[in-house]
Amino acid sequence: MLEFPSIIQLPLAELIDAIMDWVLTNWAPFFDAIGSAILFVLIYIERFLLWIPWFVVVLLVGLVAWRAMRIWWGGLLVAASLILIGSFGYWALSMMTMAIIFASVIICLVLGIPTGILMARSDRFESFIKPILDAMQTMPSFVYLIPALMLFGLGKVPAVFATIIYAMPPVIRLTNLGIRQVPTSVVEAARAFGSSSRQILTNVQLPLAIPSIMVGVNQTTMMALAMVVIASMIGARGLGLEVLISINRIEIGRGFEAGLSIVLIAIIIDRITNALASRQQQKALTRT
Repeated sequence: MLEFPSIIQLPLAELIDAIMDWVLTNWAPFFDAIGSAILFVLIYIERFLLWIPWFVVVLLVGLVAWRAMRIWWGGLLVAASLILIGSFGYWALSMMTMAIIFASVIICLVLGIPTGILMARSDRFESFIKPILDAMQTMPSFVYLIPALMLFGLGKVPAVFATIIYAMPPVIRLTNLGIRQVPTSVVEAARAFGSSSRQILTNVQLPLAIPSIMVGVNQTTMMALAMVVIASMIGARGLGLEVLISINRIEIGRGFEAGLSIVLIAIIIDRITNALASRQQQKALTRT
């Protein structure tokens, strides 16, 4: 009497396994093509980052930070953080990590921003997509690795795939929120002057929603970085793999250096994207 009756148990695991077997049997060429495209983008981003001399990267990122934050010591601290990562011997690994983050964020933006626009323009689509976004954000990160491994095997591609699923919801939600928060009076004024729906979207709603979208880009980037260590468990090289190796070998110093490098990259990305979002917000307020 105390045990849950087995007769009403739902065989969800068997159903999902059957669906995955069907997908692998019938859609394998499709996912192979997607994997090849993602790998192509990832490899060229990684080669480009490793091709640029380290001092050029330090100067460029420091300059971008200075211009974005508008304080000279901000750019200096960013440059010093990159030099510190290089002093640990993790420059190449940090560029590999950045390649995974860049590829994941680019795909997230290409897919996420149009999805957010559709959500803002259709209440029905919003009610349909919201539960999916909730599931994507609340599902444990390790669960994403299982279908990624089945569809793409070991390596960088499943790491990017899992990162995309985990990191995409913020940019979708904030794009939708930014467009919906555009004042109705501004939209009505544009419509009164004869603007079409497309013109209202491109010339009114999107420019005013850019601050919110930039916050979404920031959050998506930070969540992509949070997947670095988890992605290393399925063959993605980079700083996450160093953390994983240090855990397995109980090498505290090595793990601390790799972890500190990840933290520094996260701080650099967060400060630059936050500063860009603040500037876009000021521009939006000036327009209104």
